[in-house]
Amino acid sequence: MKPEPLWIGGREAAARGGESFPIRNPATGETVALAALGGGADVERAVAASREGLASWSRLGPRDRAARLFAFASVVRKNIRGLAEAETRNTGKPLRDSLDEAGVVADCLEYYAGAVQKFFGETIPVTDRGLDFTLREPIGICGLIVPWNFPMMIASWKFAPALAAGNAVILKPASLTPLSALMLGRLSKTAGLPDGVFNVITGPGETAGRALVEHPEIGKISFTGETATGAGIAALAAPSIKRVSLELGGKSPNIVFADADFDLCVERSVFSVFGNAGQDCCARSRAFVERRLYKRFVEAVVERARRLRLGDPRSPKTEIGPLISRAQRRRVEDHIRSGVGHGARLLCGGTAPEGKGLSRGSYLRPAVLDRVRPEMRIFREEIFGPVLCVMPFKDEDEAVALSNASDYGLSASVWTRDIGRALRVARAVKSGVVSINSSHSVHLEAPFGGYKKSGVGRELGFKALDGYTEVKNVFVAER
Repeated sequence: MKPEPLWIGGREAAARGGESFPIRNPATGETVALAALGGGADVERAVAASREGLASWSRLGPRDRAARLFAFASVVRKNIRGLAEAETRNTGKPLRDSLDEAGVVADCLEYYAGAVQKFFGETIPVTDRGLDFTLREPIGICGLIVPWNFPMMIASWKFAPALAAGNAVILKPASLTPLSALMLGRLSKTAGLPDGVFNVITGPGETAGRALVEHPEIGKISFTGETATGAGIAALAAPSIKRVSLELGGKSPNIVFADADFDLCVERSVFSVFGNAGQDCCARSRAFVERRLYKRFVEAVVERARRLRLGDPRSPKTEIGPLISRAQRRRVEDHIRSGVGHGARLLCGGTAPEGKGLSRGSYLRPAVLDRVRPEMRIFREEIFGPVLCVMPFKDEDEAVALSNASDYGLSASVWTRDIGRALRVARAVKSGVVSINSSHSVHLEAPFGGYKKSGVGRELGFKALDGYTEVKNVFVAER
């Protein structure tokens, strides 16, 4: 099996060290590809290529950059099926989800292609006589480090605004899921992006990722991933005073009042935590339910969770695919055991299915636990698997207090027909994203990011362009 090469300077390139690593299909455990093991020397090559690419990319005005990004979006749309199949083979997620996510990549490119001509500086009245105005200028070379749960979609949230703002990018996908990133690199060439503007380095965070963060010519690091890793990246970037944005973990609350639209709430609540096998930083993994609705809600959620269809990700009937690896499944199972060992009650799931071809993969039946207390690990820690903790509350104040009893603050949902209550709770919950009567956290047009240990900075919308530009103030004195 020939290793998938790196993408540097508009062409395929073998890793300098000549090594590779296996890529496995989580649904079968089979090795489906080899990827080049990139390291510091390869990052150095990508930085040199980015420097050359910027020389031509920076000469293009906003309209010309927009045209190239629209062309990139068009090429992605023509290759949605191939991208989705690679993503499903690499992550194990249902093919229908991968098809949707490949479409989001094209949507994201189109959004920022349209936004770049509408993003500009401002004139400012100052005390001194003259004209004061600001310019928006690209940072330069941006290192983009993306996770394994939504590899190509989250990558597009970073590279689309970075390119639109006039930067060159070096994309480092997670070691477990590099295939769609490498495909996107090749498609950028087809779309007519200048060589060196879009580079892809595969390899582990300890080597390739660290080299990106520490390189003195890389002006911005955008990272999505686990909180401890994000803290380490911030520390490594500090000596060079890099611009850093971090989208990190979550332990998102789902607050359900007794007047909620019950059927809609149950269906959305189930998929808000079990979709993508629970591997989602926005997963509504803590459900707080008003006491008089609690028993009915728990029974309905458990019944729906038991009916979720686990299966071959290529089948249109499959609702839940495998976890990313056997190691991740063991980690999730350990959290469930810890919860039960400390008094929580497992109402359903939490075991690996057997038969029907599922035993070869890293599948886990969706788990629901009640009798959970705030001091338990399953309440406090991000599990990143199909596990829901359910707790009752007596009133609005208790619901808010339970929701905020977390180091994280990424997403939250509030279910109620009382708009006054919805607004009060939305203001009181310490979270970067709050959805009322919805579990939808992400909109291309709106800022996305978290409070507390869920990160620093915002992605998507025009706020993302803020993060990939420098603001220069210019004052012209009146004579």
